[in-house]
Amino acid sequence: MTDETGLVSAAGAPFVNPLRDPGDRRLPRIAGPCGLVIFGVTGDLSRKKLMPAVYDLASRGLLPPGFSLVGFARRDWADQDFAQIVHDAVKEHARTEFREEVWHQLAEGFRFVPGDFNDDIAFDTLRQTITDLDRVRGTGGNHAFYLSIPPRFFSDVIGQLKEHGLAQQGPDQWRRVVVEKPFGSDLRTARELNAVVSEVFPSGSVFRIDHYLGKETVQNILAMRFANAMFEPIWNSNYVDHVQITMAEDIGIGGRAGYYDGIGAARDVIQNHLLQLMALIAMEEPTSFDAQSLRIEKEKVLRSVVLPRRLDLNTARGQYTAGWAGGVQVPGYLDEQDIPQSSRTETYAALTLNVETRRWGGVPFYLRHGKRLGRRVTEVAIVFKRAPHLPFSKTATEELTHNALVIRVQPDEGVTLRFGSKVPGTAMEIRDVNMDFAYGGSFTESSPEAYERLILDVLLGEPPLFPRHEEVELSWKILDPVVEYWAEHGKPDTYDAGTWGPPSADKMLARDGRTWRRP
Repeated sequence: MTDETGLVSAAGAPFVNPLRDPGDRRLPRIAGPCGLVIFGVTGDLSRKKLMPAVYDLASRGLLPPGFSLVGFARRDWADQDFAQIVHDAVKEHARTEFREEVWHQLAEGFRFVPGDFNDDIAFDTLRQTITDLDRVRGTGGNHAFYLSIPPRFFSDVIGQLKEHGLAQQGPDQWRRVVVEKPFGSDLRTARELNAVVSEVFPSGSVFRIDHYLGKETVQNILAMRFANAMFEPIWNSNYVDHVQITMAEDIGIGGRAGYYDGIGAARDVIQNHLLQLMALIAMEEPTSFDAQSLRIEKEKVLRSVVLPRRLDLNTARGQYTAGWAGGVQVPGYLDEQDIPQSSRTETYAALTLNVETRRWGGVPFYLRHGKRLGRRVTEVAIVFKRAPHLPFSKTATEELTHNALVIRVQPDEGVTLRFGSKVPGTAMEIRDVNMDFAYGGSFTESSPEAYERLILDVLLGEPPLFPRHEEVELSWKILDPVVEYWAEHGKPDTYDAGTWGPPSADKMLARDGRTWRRP
């Protein structure tokens, strides 16, 4: 139902302007009446990403006037104390300008519930708080529960939500749960986690957050591939030599020793971020961009992935040692706080994967992720085959490399096309040149943070950017044999902090006659 303005829906549907075409995707989608509950609201993710994203959405006018934000954590805070924490986080980390009028309207919907995850009284208080918000703020019984907590607590919280009736939704109401990665630590635990979640929430109400999928540049992969006729004819094994997908970080593990040690680079990043990027690069054109169509095509890719037989030759892992990063001397991984000297956890991982489809047969996909590398960068490089015939002398083309299309995901979002061009002068000399597109230079509006897009999609109930449990399980099926092989074969190689990984990673590509890009 809508009022005479056409802007309010009791069922929590997006606001719709009746004077405009509802199919016009250029119009912003605004969440209907709803609230968000964040478990683990005192953590870094909540402070640096979630709370600022909520403010940025409100600042852009994409949240309903009665939106509510409930924090749940083990702190002895009153509502006003929580409001101050959110205020400080927003001031420090929000993307948009801080405006008092936006803040005051948003802060009226703030509530805080203290308690542990096994505290029945606290969850009773949470249920009463949500009921009160429905009455006072008009949230309409529509609430999303964001589990910004370690995975070992997922089952406790979800069980409490079920036990206290918080997962139940009445007619024209919805309840949703948001789960942060990692989605398990292997195929077995991923299936166990899915069983816990699906027992309480239907599949359409479960949102698994992979924040990389919310980045504008990642979404632009689909636009670039399927909105431009120039790319599709060459997006296949006839023209592509190989694909490199890189996520490099210049930082170490920071204060994440308790989470990171025993998990490592492959589980932390390759299983989710990089395999999802690979699926978007390799997928066939979907019938539409709705959630189901995208998932069908991504799952086809993941099902088609085949590991090379020789994992010793086609994988690499490393652990950073002391070195220089950003002009500062930094400790090695084993010297980080709370890391045992016997740790075999890799901080660098590289894999060779093959997608056995007609489009990609014979094209290797090289995936790598590492900490304490030369610089922070995430990119996808489509490297093309050399021209079959070059009517030039060897000296004319000795500095010419492969043509490449490089999609920069972060930090300098954009696309670079590398090709050969004649050097000015009388001699016929060919060198690489770059044609560059940068988001910041082409659009006046800055890109929203990934969590803005993802939180709004949760509130709208739109799941295209969220991997389903089938994709998660397929990803673990790919990675599990690699991790098991590493566990049986000693310690990882070492590499100096500030470099680009262990020598074994370079040898992995050198055996194929290729080299890693140096972004």
